[in-house]
Amino acid sequence: MARFLPSPVLQPYIKHFLLIESEQRMVNRILPDTSIVIAFRLKGKVSYTDNGETHTLPQTVISGIRETSRLVDYEKGASNLLVIFNEGGAAAFFKEPMHELGSLSTSLHDLIHPSKVSAIEEELAAAKNDNQRILIIERFLLAELKKAQPDHLVHEAIHQIKLLKGDIKIKDLLTRLPISRDPFEKRFRKITGTSPKHFAAIIRLKNLIENYKDNSSLTQVAYSAGYFDQAHFIKDFRAFTGQTPLDFFKTPPLW
Repeated sequence: MARFLPSPVLQPYIKHFLLIESEQRMVNRILPDTSIVIAFRLKGKVSYTDNGETHTLPQTVISGIRETSRLVDYEKGASNLLVIFNEGGAAAFFKEPMHELGSLSTSLHDLIHPSKVSAIEEELAAAKNDNQRILIIERFLLAELKKAQPDHLVHEAIHQIKLLKGDIKIKDLLTRLPISRDPFEKRFRKITGTSPKHFAAIIRLKNLIENYKDNSSLTQVAYSAGYFDQAHFIKDFRAFTGQTPLDFFKTPPLW
């Protein structure tokens, strides 16, 4: 696995590019995240399991913000190059509101003209190294970048939620913003791909997981994340990861 930073012009929109290569078959549990992701399958087969059903990923796929974890299966020799967007960053490249993606993984052909997507797939197949592939993807994204102004209010809300590690009620967040609840939630969903409540829940549980230590008390971890009811914490955690806290921390995700 290797990470690549985007060029300066794309840094407001993209966190990083992530190359995932599997020398042997591997299965990874992908947790819900606040980033929309585009995956370019360079070689091999990649599939995922949702609700007991297995689906093969298209060659180029865009994934919305999920509510539950997903098992992703990389066959031996498979290779994927992922574009990990900043929160709200993907909206700068598409005419469609981001919440229309829902929690789905769909072919990029559904959002961008198929001829453009097929052309970049051919270029990536002919590229000789990873640096060339990154340049090809960056050129493609720059061509799709819209000229719309960023929604500063939504980005301020994202900043506040992340600053408070997701431990904030939406009514309290709105006391910091010059907007009422309904128009705020519509704008937030359009830009980020999910509701502010779900966004905060992801931030909250991801922060809890990232700060977990092997000798940590799960009760104390739950309290530090703002949970005052152990049963509520375990219910949320299981919905988020697909596992109990005890089972999850035995074998955390690879990435």
